[in-house]
Amino acid sequence: MQASTDTVSSGRRPRLGAIIARRPLIVLALAVACLPLAVIGTLVMPIGPMYWDHYIYLDAANRIFDGQIPSVDFFAPVGGLGYYLFAGWLYLFPNGHALLLSSWSMMTVTAPLMALVVWDVQKRSPAIGYPLLLPFLFFSLLPFNTGEFYPYPGSDGFGIYNRQICQLLYVLAAALVFVRGWRILAAVTALAMLALLFTKVTGVAAGTVLCLMAFLAGRFPLRAALAAAAVFFATIGLLELATGIVSAYAADILSLILINDASLLPRLLQAASINFGVILSCCILAFVLLLNEFATFLEKMRNFAAKPAFASLGAVADQSFFWLASFVIAGLLFESQNTGSQAFIFLWPLLLATLLESYRRKGSSAAFAMIAVAAFSAALPPVVTVAQKAARAWIGAVNTAPLVNRSLKGMGAVGVRDIFNLRAERLRTHYVDYRATYEALASTGEFPSFLLHSDMDFQTLWLQTVDGAISAIGDYEAANKVRFETIMTIDFTNPFPWLMDRHAPKYIAIGADPYRAVPPPDQRVREAVSAADLALYPTCPPTMARLKLLKLYEPALAAGHRRITLTPCFDAFVRNGLAAGP
Repeated sequence: MQASTDTVSSGRRPRLGAIIARRPLIVLALAVACLPLAVIGTLVMPIGPMYWDHYIYLDAANRIFDGQIPSVDFFAPVGGLGYYLFAGWLYLFPNGHALLLSSWSMMTVTAPLMALVVWDVQKRSPAIGYPLLLPFLFFSLLPFNTGEFYPYPGSDGFGIYNRQICQLLYVLAAALVFVRGWRILAAVTALAMLALLFTKVTGVAAGTVLCLMAFLAGRFPLRAALAAAAVFFATIGLLELATGIVSAYAADILSLILINDASLLPRLLQAASINFGVILSCCILAFVLLLNEFATFLEKMRNFAAKPAFASLGAVADQSFFWLASFVIAGLLFESQNTGSQAFIFLWPLLLATLLESYRRKGSSAAFAMIAVAAFSAALPPVVTVAQKAARAWIGAVNTAPLVNRSLKGMGAVGVRDIFNLRAERLRTHYVDYRATYEALASTGEFPSFLLHSDMDFQTLWLQTVDGAISAIGDYEAANKVRFETIMTIDFTNPFPWLMDRHAPKYIAIGADPYRAVPPPDQRVREAVSAADLALYPTCPPTMARLKLLKLYEPALAAGHRRITLTPCFDAFVRNGLAAGP
C-alpha cells in the first residue's frame, strides 16, 4: 500500500509492465488480437499423421455454406458447434490454413469465458490470474495432442475436437474452483456446458462430473446451479424448436452407440494406460492429501453423522482428495472415447488451488513439498509433451518442401520431407501396377501398413492423387460438356466440393470411418447417393475401409451410374443422363 501511495504522490504513471502484471486480461486480449496475423495468409504446415482428419472441417463448412445443418442434413461424428465456428473463421479468413482455423476457432467461445474467470480472479489476486491464464493460452495456441502416434515429427491434424473439449473443460474447472461471483459462475458454467454438449457429447458427460463435485462440495451454489441449468435447457429447447438439431443430434449419438458396441471397461483401462504417468501422480497426490486431511475428514464425518444436513454433507465432500478423484474420473470417461487430445490439462486449476491451500496450511514444510512434487508430476507431462511436439514439428519443418499442386487451394499448403515424397511416388506406381494384390489384401481385413493412415507418405500420396483427380474431372467435364454439381467420395473425407466450388449430397456421413462412424444407409441416404452426379472411389491403395464403404454405397450407384477409370488412382461413378454444363 505504501508503494502505491508513493507512486501517486510523486505524479508518476504506473509503468506498462506494472499494469500488465496486475491485469492478466491484457495478455489474453493481446494473444487473441494476434491470431489474425497467422491466418490472414496461408502458412505452410508440416504434414503429420492422420493429417486428413482436419479436412472434415472443410467438407462441413462447405455444407454449412450451402445451408445444410449438421445432424439434420448430414450425419456427423460429433456436434456441430466446431463446424459452425470453423465456417465462420473460414469466411473471415479464407486464406487461413484449415488446421489453424479449426484449432483456434473454439477460442471464439473459450477466450471470452476465460476472460470472465480471470476478471473475477484478478479482482482478488492478479498473481493467481496468470497461473490460470498462461496454461490455457499455451494449450489453446499450440495445436498438438499430448499423445504420440507416430515416430516422425509433424502437425497433429487429428483429435481437434478432443483438444477443444479439453480446453473447454479447463475453463469450466477454473470457474468451478476459483470463481466466487455466483452470476459469473452460472454464466461460465452454462455456456461451457452448452459448448461441450454441441462439440462432443462425451465432453458434457465429463463436465457433468465436475459440476456435480462442485455442487456437492458447496462450491457451486444452488442459485448458480439453477440459473445455469435454466440457461442450458432453455437454449437446447430454443435450438430444437428453431432447427430440430437437438433431436437429430441425439439420433446420431444413438446410432454411434449402436455402431461402437465395445464395453466401457477396456476403453477406460486403455485411457488409464496411455496416461499412466498422470494417473499415477494423481493417485500418489490423493494418498498424500488423504493422510494430511484424515483427521479433519473424520471430524466432519462425525459432525454429519450427528446432525445430517446438506451443509455438513458439503463439508464432508469438500476434500482435496475427493475433488482430485472426481477430476480423474471425468478425464478417464472422456479419454476412453478418444484418439488424440490434450488429456487431463484441466487438472491444473484444481492442482493450483490444492497447492495454494496446502501452502496456506502447511507453509514450507515437508508435507507441502510432497504435495508440490506430486502435483507438478501430474501437471507437467502434458506441457512438456506439447512443447516438445511443437518444437520437433516446426524445427523439423526446415527439412521439408511445399507440396507441389495445382488445385488444392490452402489445403495443399503442407511441407513434406523428400523421403516421403519419394516413397509416395514409388508406392503410387506399386499400387497401380499391383492393384489386384492390394484388393486381395484388403478383402482379408488387413491394411498395407499397420499405421497406414498415420504414414506421412500415405497422407502425401492422398493429397497428390486428389490434385490429379481434380484436373481429370475438369478434363472430363470439358470433353463431355457436363458439370458435376454434387460430388461425393467413397472415402474418409470429401474435400472435393470445397476445392471445386461444388456441393456435397445431403445425409451422407462426413468423417466416414465405416467401423465407427457410418451407420447403415437408410432410404434417404440411398436416394441421396443415387442422385449424386459423381462418386469418387480412391484406389491407391484399396483398403478394407474403402471396400466396406463401397459395399455400403455401391448398391445405390449400380442402377443410375456407370463406373469409369478417372485416373490411375481414382475410379468414378458418373450419373447417367447428366445435362450439358454451362
